[in-house]
Amino acid sequence: MTTILNKVREERKTKKMTQEELAGKVGVTRRTIISLEKGSYVPSLLLALDLSEVLDIKIDELFLKSD
Repeated sequence: MTTILNKVREERKTKKMTQEELAGKVGVTRRTIISLEKGSYVPSLLLALDLSEVLDIKIDELFLKSD
């Protein structure tokens, strides 16, 4: 089964940003960021693009496919 891994937590912490701040910048709730960081939520393409833009990292470096 293929899963999507992400480095949202690591990149957010590197940028010294809280979950609440990141959520506000991409227009979602803090709960969505928590779920995303835990790996229990796969974002839409639009949200993934917004996250990569806000975190200033290429989308294919922020999200990884795992087999």
